[in-house]
Amino acid sequence: MRQARRWERQLRLYSALALAVFVSAHLANHAVGLISLAAMEAVREVLAAWWRSAAGSTVLYGALLVHFGLGLLALYRRRTLRMPRWEFSQLLLGLSLLPLLAAHIAATRGGWSLAGRDVNYEAVIGAFFAQPWLLAKQTLVIAIVWGHLLVGLHHWLRLRRGYRRAMPVLYPLAVLLPVLALLGVLRVGAGLPEAPARTGIAQTESDSRDRPAAWTPADVALAAILGLIGATLLARELRSAAERRRGHYRLRHANGRTLSVPRGRSLLEAVRAAGIPHASVCGGRARCTTCRVRISEGLEELPPPDALEAAALARIEAPPNVRLACQTRPQTDLAFTPLLLPDTRAGQRIQGVSGSERDVTALFVDLRGSTGLGEQRLPYDVLFILNRFFAEMAAALDETGGHYAQFNGDGLLALYGLGTGRGRGARGALDGALAMGRRLGELNRSLEEELPAPLRIGIGIHFGTAIVGSMGPPRSPIVSAIGDTINIAARLEALTKDYDCELVVSATAAQAAGATLDAFPSYRALVRGKQDEVRVYAIARISDLRGTLAVEADE
Repeated sequence: MRQARRWERQLRLYSALALAVFVSAHLANHAVGLISLAAMEAVREVLAAWWRSAAGSTVLYGALLVHFGLGLLALYRRRTLRMPRWEFSQLLLGLSLLPLLAAHIAATRGGWSLAGRDVNYEAVIGAFFAQPWLLAKQTLVIAIVWGHLLVGLHHWLRLRRGYRRAMPVLYPLAVLLPVLALLGVLRVGAGLPEAPARTGIAQTESDSRDRPAAWTPADVALAAILGLIGATLLARELRSAAERRRGHYRLRHANGRTLSVPRGRSLLEAVRAAGIPHASVCGGRARCTTCRVRISEGLEELPPPDALEAAALARIEAPPNVRLACQTRPQTDLAFTPLLLPDTRAGQRIQGVSGSERDVTALFVDLRGSTGLGEQRLPYDVLFILNRFFAEMAAALDETGGHYAQFNGDGLLALYGLGTGRGRGARGALDGALAMGRRLGELNRSLEEELPAPLRIGIGIHFGTAIVGSMGPPRSPIVSAIGDTINIAARLEALTKDYDCELVVSATAAQAAGATLDAFPSYRALVRGKQDEVRVYAIARISDLRGTLAVEADE
C-alpha cells in the first residue's frame, strides 16, 4: 500500500509538471502577440512540432488524463465531502480543468487531427472577437488553470531549498505571464479585420450554437467527462450504502458527542462528516501528524498501523495509544481525544508558509547580570539600557548578514546562512560575534556613568540542520528555527559561564566557516539532551577572535 501511494504521488507530480510546462509555454506564446501576429505564429509552429508529435502528444494528453484520473480517485476515496475550504478548492479546481478545456481541445487539436485544418492564431483570436463570450470563457479557463497550477507548484516547492530566495523572481513571473498572454491576444485581435472568417475554432465552438441539435466533438468530450465525474459520485454512494449494510461502530469524542459511524470510515472522515473541526494540515494523507489522537477505549480491537502510519508515528516517537485519525478505521466502538487544537486559521497559514530543513548557523547571545541590573536601577532606567543593548546587537546583525529570529528577555537568537551558502553563513556568525563585542565595548563607554559595572555577554555558535519557517501567532509570525542545532547553540552559550569566557564555538561551526581555532582552548562538552559529546572552542574575549580571522583573511 505504501509503495502504491508513493507511485501515485509520483504520477501526480510528473503529470502536473508536464502540464505546467505546456501551459507556461502556451501562455508565453500568447504573450508574443505583443510583438506581432507573425511572431506568435512562428513560436506556435516550433511548439506544435513537439506537442503534435507522437511523443509530445503522449506526454501531454497522457499527463492530462492521468492527472484528471487521480482527481477522480481522490474524490472516490473521500467518505465525506466536508473538508476545509483549501482542500475543497484544490479538488474542485482539479476536476473542473478537463470539462472547461474539452471544447478548446476539441476545436483546436480535433480540428487539426480529424478535419486536417491547421487552426492558427488568426482563426482562434478571430473567433474570440467575433463571439465575445468565447473570449470571456477562455479568460476564465486561463485563470482557473493558472491558479490550480500555481497552488500545486507552491505546495511542491515550499519545502525545497532556494524556493524562498527565488520568490522575488518567481512571483512577478507568476503574476505577469497570464496578464501578458491576455494582452498579446487583445493586441492581435484589435488588428484583425472586423469580420474575420469563421473557421477553425469559430466553426467548432461558435457554429454549434446555431445548430443545437448537432453533437460536436466538444459536446461528446464534455459529456464523457461529466459522465465520469457522475459515475465517480455514484460509486461513492454505492460504497457508502455497502458500508452501512456492514454495520456501524460508536465513536465517542472527548467533547462528549457520540457518533454512529459506518464501518470503513476513518476517524477523521467520521468527525468531519459530523461537522466537528479536527486538525489535519496535510489533508489526511499521513504526511503530517497533526490529526493524531489518543485512544482511551477500544485500542485493543484496532487494526495495527500500516507502514505509512507507523512511519509517521515513529518520527514523533508516539506512544502505542496514539494513532493518526486519517489512517485509523475502527471496526468496533472507540473513544478518543484529539491531541492538537483544530485552529483552522493556523492550519491555513501553515499551508501557505514555507518550512523546511536547512543548513544554518545559530548564534545565541545573552546579557550577563541583567537581574542584578534590575535590582540596582529603576525599571525605566533598565528599559533604556536594554533597548540600547538590543539596538546595538541588531545593528551587528544587519552589519554581518544575520537574521533576528527570537527574543528571550535578555538575549536573542540570530540565524546566519538563510540567504547564503553554509560557509558564508558560518563565517558571518563569527563576524557577527566580533561586531557584537565591538559594539558592546562602545556601548559600555557611552554608558560608563550610568553603569555600576560594564555590560558583559556570552555567545554560543553552532552549525547544523534546523527546521526554518514561519512560527508564532497567526497574526504576527516570525521566521525562526527549531531543532537540535538551535538547542545546542543555546547550551553552548550557557557553557560560557562554566568556561569563564565570552564565546563558545563548536568545531562544526568553525569547520563550516573555514576558521582554524586551534589556538584557543578546546573541550569535549557533554551538552544536555545529547548523548555524544560536542567538541568546542572557548574564547575568553571575543576580541581575541579578530586576530585569528584577520590572519586567515590575509592568507
